[in-house]
Amino acid sequence: MSYEFLQHYWWFLVSLLGALLVFLMFVQGANTLIFTLGKTENERRLVVNSTGRKWEFTFTTLVTFGGAFFASFPLFYSTSFGGAYWLWMIILFSFVIQAVSYEFQNKLGNLLGTRTFQTFLIINGVLGPVLLGGAVATFFNGSNFIVDKGNITSMVQPVISRWANASHGLDALLDIWNVVLGVAVFFLARVLGLLYIINNVEHDNIVTRSRKQLGLNTAVFLAFFLSFLVHLLLKDGFAYDPQTGLIFIESYKYLHNLLSMWYLTLVLLVGVVSLLYGIARTLFSANFKYGIWFGGVGVVLVVLVLLLCAGWNNTAYYPSNADLQSSLTIANSSGSVFTLTAMSVVSLLIPFVLVYIFAAWRAIDRKSITEQEITEDESY
Repeated sequence: MSYEFLQHYWWFLVSLLGALLVFLMFVQGANTLIFTLGKTENERRLVVNSTGRKWEFTFTTLVTFGGAFFASFPLFYSTSFGGAYWLWMIILFSFVIQAVSYEFQNKLGNLLGTRTFQTFLIINGVLGPVLLGGAVATFFNGSNFIVDKGNITSMVQPVISRWANASHGLDALLDIWNVVLGVAVFFLARVLGLLYIINNVEHDNIVTRSRKQLGLNTAVFLAFFLSFLVHLLLKDGFAYDPQTGLIFIESYKYLHNLLSMWYLTLVLLVGVVSLLYGIARTLFSANFKYGIWFGGVGVVLVVLVLLLCAGWNNTAYYPSNADLQSSLTIANSSGSVFTLTAMSVVSLLIPFVLVYIFAAWRAIDRKSITEQEITEDESY
């Protein structure tokens, strides 16, 4: 395995984790609809306990996503997580209050009240998808950082990368296209959340309300996502010369990536069709409740293709708007050959982990959650 192959292989694994994370944010999406879908206390508990069965998968995938970046592309980790720390700290804080909310909202002696903790879940449901979507958009639109590897020899401040302003990541929200993708991810999470509730909750009123909400949220998602996708295909991109490492602007870079990597275009089309099929079948078939699986597969494939287009085909996956030559590529930001090789051996265990997750998921969702179940079991 060549060094170049290892770099491409690990960018694929990181992209796959990112795609799975976006799918698993159906938990956040469903939580933003707690008071819309649940009109009584028991109905709201049904929604919360349905998503509460899966929130650990989302949080674990988020941590694994960051860990994979740290191990395979450490310069990105130090630049983004170290420089844009306000953005990432807000995201992590929202996930912390999510965990606290699930744990304590129904505990005896809860002084804040159940509704307060459910509001915390809504806060996480909004901030998580919007800010993560905005962070991912910087892979295409750039961020304000400077990398100087010569600083590693400095005795005073041996810091390779630094943020170019005092916002430390919050400036990403000043780019309208970062916000557009963030809003698109937010409404996608709501769409997936609705599909999951329809599949997982056995309650006529909640399922009926979910189907009514599905059409509106899908329309808004498509409007924002298609706007971002068209903008992405028509915008200038960030390319690099694999021989010299020189980074330059290339017109229609991401469109060129899809055309040259035609197999990714096919995967993208399959993902779009799968997602739309899952949504449409759920909307127009009253007895169909498996849209989450078609939608989930579609989302994973679409996000995977977008992230691969950001890093493969000699593309700078983390462009710098402050200094073009500071932009990060899979070639100039990856770990050593030894590190990538050793981790590649460990990555062979991933299929076994996926089988375990699938088995655990099936065991948890063997039957739909009902109102009788949560009223009879005090642990809910």
